[in-house]
Amino acid sequence: MLPVLEKHFGPAAKLPEGPAAGEANSELNIAVIFTSIPSTLSALRTAAILANRLRASVNLMVPQVVPYPLPLHTPPVPLDFTERRFRVLAEECPVETTVRIYLCRDRVEALTAVLRPHSLIVIGNGGSWWPSEEKRMARKLRRAGHEVVFAGG
Repeated sequence: MLPVLEKHFGPAAKLPEGPAAGEANSELNIAVIFTSIPSTLSALRTAAILANRLRASVNLMVPQVVPYPLPLHTPPVPLDFTERRFRVLAEECPVETTVRIYLCRDRVEALTAVLRPHSLIVIGNGGSWWPSEEKRMARKLRRAGHEVVFAGG
C-alpha cells in the first residue's frame, strides 16, 4: 500500500542543537500517528525532541478511514482539504516532517501494512485513564512488534 499523498514540510522554528549522537541517521524514522489535533501536536513535539537527539526523521502518518459505501479512492473529505490541514499541523513541528496520508478501511491494518518492522511510534495521549482510542491502537501496534511512546498527559 502506497501513500495517497506524501509531502515534506520544513520546520517553522528549529529546536536548539542537542548533543550529537553521530551523523544523520536516514535509517531511523519516528512515526507519529494522527489521532486528534491536540494529541498529535503533543506527539509531534515529543517526536521532534527525539528526532533532534537521535538524528532521525519524523513521519506523520494519517490513516484516513473511507466508509464502505464509498470507493476506497473517494474519501468523504477531499484530499486537498486534508493536505492543507496537515501542512499546517506539520509546520508546527520544529524538525522536517513528512506527511503521509493513507486511504483505508481500518486504521490499524493500514498502519501495520505500511510501517517497517519494529518501528518507533509516538502517539499523543488523550490524558484519560479510561481506555481510549489511542491506548487501544497502541496495544495493537505493540502486539504487531512496534515500540510505542505516549506523548502528553
